Amino acid sequence: MSPNTLHDSLLRPSILHILRAAGFNATRPAALDTLVDLASRYIVLLASQTAGHAFANHNDVVPTVMDVRLALQDVGALRPQIGIMEEQSRHEEDTRGMDAFLKWMMGDESREIRRIAGMVGSEGDVDVEVGSEREDFLTALKKKHSKTGEESRFQGTVLGKGADVKPVRLEGGHSESIEGWEARLKEQHQISKLHSTRHSSSALLSSASSPLSEPLIPS
Repeated sequence: MSPNTLHDSLLRPSILHILRAAGFNATRPAALDTLVDLASRYIVLLASQTAGHAFANHNDVVPTVMDVRLALQDVGALRPQIGIMEEQSRHEEDTRGMDAFLKWMMGDESREIRRIAGMVGSEGDVDVEVGSEREDFLTALKKKHSKTGEESRFQGTVLGKGADVKPVRLEGGHSESIEGWEARLKEQHQISKLHSTRHSSSALLSSASSPLSEPLIPS
């Protein structure tokens, strides 16, 4: 499975939940694939714009809230919004786009999406622990398919923690690891290349000192 196929398969459940929250109970595979492709392209564009602003503003790979906000402006998520130069000339910050974005995220329009994602409780649900965070649907799905409730099953994959890189030992031979074998192979290649160079040099010297190469002297 290629990385693109893996990422699309991970994004597909989110798109299905959004369609379900919007009131759709069925969709064609071609339409679903189109929406998944559009969403993935939009996320990649947003991430690349955020990384670009992070490097331009503070030369760091870790973005700040300002970098994300500038990226949201670039992709057209914050509207209406005036430019930064106009904000500086007015000596005031235009937050209309951000206010509208937060209002949409936390408002009733996206409440169904948050409920299906597990971020908002359904009617009649009672929280046992006050202030406890609800689990999103992906975390709940992982626990459902893991009998032990641990993430060891997903370790080393994009859904779990990264696995520790361990050296691969080679049985037999002069090298005990792939790194040692690679270094030994490079050393042998350099030695053979040096022998070949010396052989070529000696051949040139012998041909230069040969009687056949000397001019004929008339007797």
